[in-house]
Amino acid sequence: MLIDFQAKPYWVMGVVNITPDSFSDGGQFLQTELAVEHGLDLIAQGADILDLGAESTRPGALPVSVDEELARLLPVLTILRQKTDIPISIDTSQPAVMQACLAAGASMINDVRALQLSNAAEVLQGHPDVPVCLMHMQGSPQTMQQQPSYQSVVDEVIAFLQTRVKQLSIEPSRIVLDPGFGFGKTLEQNIDLFKAIPKLVDLGYPVLIGVSRKTMIGQLTGQQQPQHRLAGSVAAAVEAVRLGAKIVRVHDVRATVDALVVTRALSPHPFIYC
Repeated sequence: MLIDFQAKPYWVMGVVNITPDSFSDGGQFLQTELAVEHGLDLIAQGADILDLGAESTRPGALPVSVDEELARLLPVLTILRQKTDIPISIDTSQPAVMQACLAAGASMINDVRALQLSNAAEVLQGHPDVPVCLMHMQGSPQTMQQQPSYQSVVDEVIAFLQTRVKQLSIEPSRIVLDPGFGFGKTLEQNIDLFKAIPKLVDLGYPVLIGVSRKTMIGQLTGQQQPQHRLAGSVAAAVEAVRLGAKIVRVHDVRATVDALVVTRALSPHPFIYC
């Protein structure tokens, strides 16, 4: 069943990294049992949707084989699907991984390469009830932070996302857009892009924002360790929703959910798009 992102003012997406090398919590949930436990805990904390990923896309990360990605993902997805009916997103760019996970009950595909790998778009065309998040990335995870350059980061990210939407034979109601914070952007470019969230929202698609614990939060706060970026990450999530983001992808679900609830209740001005 297609997820109706307009049914709620915002959605909190909880991150489950089934990897040994993700920048924030790599290795903590590599074992199937721990990943399932973490996913269920995020749901208990208030997550509206889970995002399972088995290949780190941090700067400098090395690719993972399709077989290894599936070996990490499928057992976790299968068990979670048995234990909960919450939507489950799969963070992958590989068509074979998409196909296998959709067959196992995944609800959504979250692709940092915006379905640019061969046959990826065809997989999604075969699943008409599945939304897909298209993200912008300059370069690849191996090279993206090596002197990223733009004439205008906002205009170029918007142009890329608009082009991908036009190139894909996917119903507009299934598309989510992600500007890709930290994926080939400097701090200044990330800030410019964040302030332009309303322009992204005006494209007419749900916008997903993922800045939780990222380097940009560390640069702004001076917190070098990802686990110490909680306050900055929550502040960014609240501001993203206030500016119109429909989905915030976060590691710290309970704190984000509580901050959003309190902010909406106490603000004299309603969130712009809520």
